[in-house]
Amino acid sequence: MSNQFLDLITKRRTVYAIGKNVSQSPEYLTDLIQNAIKQSPSSFNSQSSRAVILFNGEHEKFWGFVADKLKSYVKDEESAAKTTAKMASFAAGFGTILFFEDQEVVKGLQAQFPSYAENFPIWAEHSTAMAQFATWTALHTEGLGASLQHYNPIVDEQVHAEWEVPTNWKLRAQLVFGSVEGESRDKDYISDLERFKVFK
Repeated sequence: MSNQFLDLITKRRTVYAIGKNVSQSPEYLTDLIQNAIKQSPSSFNSQSSRAVILFNGEHEKFWGFVADKLKSYVKDEESAAKTTAKMASFAAGFGTILFFEDQEVVKGLQAQFPSYAENFPIWAEHSTAMAQFATWTALHTEGLGASLQHYNPIVDEQVHAEWEVPTNWKLRAQLVFGSVEGESRDKDYISDLERFKVFK
């Protein structure tokens, strides 16, 4: 089966070996990222997804925050060295997108539609996931590699303070991206019989 969209998402992979050898400008990539998020669906068209886009020293500063926080969790020198190397590999990239969900939007929908109240936090997670996937795929179409990370909530307080992020924005994930500097891993798939049921 040949389908342009499926071809794109089939080739998108987690890429850990990334660098700063990017031909696109931060301005171009900002426009790309913003449009990918804007065009992502959300429940009740709530548009609850938010993002902070970091380039250059700001991007490196974020991974420095994470590295510093993780030091308090590390119990031996070997683990500390691995953690430091991992954070350095992320900082070696070109940029990071911090994905948030606006909790004021979620609460507003809960108040407006009380019969669905318990579902809106779940649907907000769906919204951010789709925004992350759309953005990741858009970056892939530009020849860039990326990996999705989850170092929230350990750096939430610093993120809000450093970049003046509203308190009602809840950090959900971090997508670090850059030039592709190494091969991505092959992806294995479980059997379709285990995963799908089709009735005709």
